[in-house]
Amino acid sequence: MPRNSLYKRLYLWRLSHISEQTYLLFLSVLVGLLSGLAAVLLKTVVHLSGQYVMTFGNTHFTLNGGNVLIFAAPLVGILLTVVFVRYIIKGNIGHGIPSVLLAISRKKGVLPPRNMYSSLVASTLTVAFGGSVGLEAPIASTGSAIGSNVGRFFHVSSRGVKLLLGCGAAGAIAGIFKAPLAGVLFTVEVLMFDMTMTTAVPLLISALSAATVAYFLMGQEVQFAFHVTEDFTLGQIPFLIVLGIFCALSSIYFLRCTDRVEGWFARSRKWIVKWAVGGLTLGIMIFLFPPLFGEGYSSLTELFNGNSDALFSNSVFAPWRQLPWATPALLLVLLLLKPVATATTIGSGGVGGTFGPSLVMGGLSGYLIAATSNLMGLPPQSAANFALVGMAAVMTGVLHGSLPHR
Repeated sequence: MPRNSLYKRLYLWRLSHISEQTYLLFLSVLVGLLSGLAAVLLKTVVHLSGQYVMTFGNTHFTLNGGNVLIFAAPLVGILLTVVFVRYIIKGNIGHGIPSVLLAISRKKGVLPPRNMYSSLVASTLTVAFGGSVGLEAPIASTGSAIGSNVGRFFHVSSRGVKLLLGCGAAGAIAGIFKAPLAGVLFTVEVLMFDMTMTTAVPLLISALSAATVAYFLMGQEVQFAFHVTEDFTLGQIPFLIVLGIFCALSSIYFLRCTDRVEGWFARSRKWIVKWAVGGLTLGIMIFLFPPLFGEGYSSLTELFNGNSDALFSNSVFAPWRQLPWATPALLLVLLLLKPVATATTIGSGGVGGTFGPSLVMGGLSGYLIAATSNLMGLPPQSAANFALVGMAAVMTGVLHGSLPHR
């Protein structure tokens, strides 16, 4: 029972006049607004910081066409993240999602208040300085903590706390992608929420509220603006089958590679060794292949627009871009290195998720298959369409989540 007399009276009035189901609908709006604000803050700071590092480095620190600043940036970002986690949070943040799943299954949806900002700050420090991880897991963890603590603050039942936790996750993903349905599906698939009328309406309300905040504060542009200019045809089915098999192999490689690389870092107990080795390794990879910097979504956007030459920007390999097989070769190298870069970022002390890297892997896989097919003189395929399909395929393989089984 709340101790404050005014709050106590309001609490008793609510119990007498408003059912919990209706109360949860109002709170889902609040959770959505707060989660949307958190998503906008995270995305804006990371975007502006990364843009500054790239622009400033390209202007003042270049070597053979490469950006030297992006070599040093991961060392700084991961060090700041480690200091924040070890000496301010004094705990382990990890990927973020496992703690949310644990809270749902064993802790009645309860997440500590510090989770409302810990992943937010740590992932910002990591990705803004070039860490090759995604922001989706940290922001979902942040939104989940917001929902959990809002539910406890307003004294709803444990069932209600779990529901608001899911509303926070849905709102956070909807806010960062400006896609309400994506937020709901993420919560259902990744957090394994049962889709019933009792849960669907609050989840959707929260996601819509968050997306509205994102649109209001960040404008109409979305993360991946894709326009179908070439229709899918029946003749593409054999090529799509090949793409599906290749994406399955990419998913297996991604999972095994990240698991093994993180395992190597876990063997060392000295954080300074992990930071030094991981930061230097990541810096070298990013210096040689700038598309590995940060989330990698800008590279996907360029591929959707058919601008594969952008992958060579600020790279020491830029002079080779005119060679016929240069683009497929670079795509293959990026495919092989992206899981290594992601696991190195996390293993050396950075904070981020694997959802975003799986999307990047999928886009690269699809574009690689289409580009290779076109160079071999086979019936021409739409590289942008294949990149889109590849994103869905690899993400499904990595997350082991496909909607029909629900």
